[in-house]
Amino acid sequence: MNLVCTIDNSLVVLAHPCVQVAGLSTQSSVSLSFQVLGTVVLFLFAIQLLGSAVETLSPVLRQVLEQIIVGDRSALGVSWIASYVLANGSIVAALSLTLFRSDLVVPSQLFLMVVGSRLGGAAIVLFIGAFDYLNEELESVSESVRLGVLTFLLTHSIYLPVLVVGYVLLPVVESWNVSNPVIAGETRIANRLVPKTDVNIPDLIPVFTEGIINAVGAVVAFLLALGLIFLSMRLFDRILDSVDKQRLRDRYVKRLNDKWTSFTIGLVFTGLTMSVAFSLGVVVPLYNRGHIKRREIIPYILGANIGTLVDTLIIAVALNIPVGVVTVALLLCLGFLVSLLPLLFYNRYVSGISVFYEQLVDNRGYFIGFLVSLLLVPLLLIGLR
Repeated sequence: MNLVCTIDNSLVVLAHPCVQVAGLSTQSSVSLSFQVLGTVVLFLFAIQLLGSAVETLSPVLRQVLEQIIVGDRSALGVSWIASYVLANGSIVAALSLTLFRSDLVVPSQLFLMVVGSRLGGAAIVLFIGAFDYLNEELESVSESVRLGVLTFLLTHSIYLPVLVVGYVLLPVVESWNVSNPVIAGETRIANRLVPKTDVNIPDLIPVFTEGIINAVGAVVAFLLALGLIFLSMRLFDRILDSVDKQRLRDRYVKRLNDKWTSFTIGLVFTGLTMSVAFSLGVVVPLYNRGHIKRREIIPYILGANIGTLVDTLIIAVALNIPVGVVTVALLLCLGFLVSLLPLLFYNRYVSGISVFYEQLVDNRGYFIGFLVSLLLVPLLLIGLR
């Protein structure tokens, strides 16, 4: 999903030959720019509506969350499972930020919930492929889940170490005494409410969001906000569909044979488009047909897994949550640094990933047990008190 950077990306799409929209006239280019701008505005409005609805529902949500999230471990499990349910890790990360904005979760839980959104999001493609596999013949497993398994293994190999290191560093980050978020026209400082003096979001947006909440109720507004976020993502994906993917492949795929270049392209490309579905979708057909080798696509996916946090960072900025900005920035930095280790020891890393990969896709029993563990682990994180 794209946000502020979408505007920049629209300029890139129109001006840069490597991502130029094929066959578009000047009039069509202007129309595309307005579509991008409209999608950005819709997404920003949906995020603000979600934040206002969560703020209004905070008393009810607090009672519910106190029963479910009883510690940091359960916060990780909740966001992990929520990513399965919503089939989108970015929305879960956005929801986690709004919960923190309303003082419904603490900083450590926010950190773990954002990490959980990535751990859960990595399994969505795998579940889709597994569904096809379990309903077809055994020979279809390598085709139906190959990219899902690879993406899952790569994502978890990075974000699990990031989780451990980041969780240890959180007390240090919290000691920086970052300002607390702006909430409903007031700023929370040292648990006191003082009038807000600096407005970072146009005053018109809160007027509309509060009007919608007053008109339809907080629950409906909450569901509406989630629906609008989904809609804006779908609209942007549709805009990206007009990009000449063949030109992108011709220009960049031949450069994926260098691991550092491949990693950089995956990171920057996903960060600019803020759509993992698009950045992976460009190369998936070639990978499935054997035109791109596993050694070439692994660095690309590693970069894409870090670039996908950019939209979460922008959401934290849009909601004016300084602690959220620092938390997501910490994840970005740690993810980048941890991703450098596999690149430095690339042969060993690829060999290790390949062992797990081959075991999972070639053995039906291992694969089914693996799928069960994907549900069991987050449920245990929630259930074990």
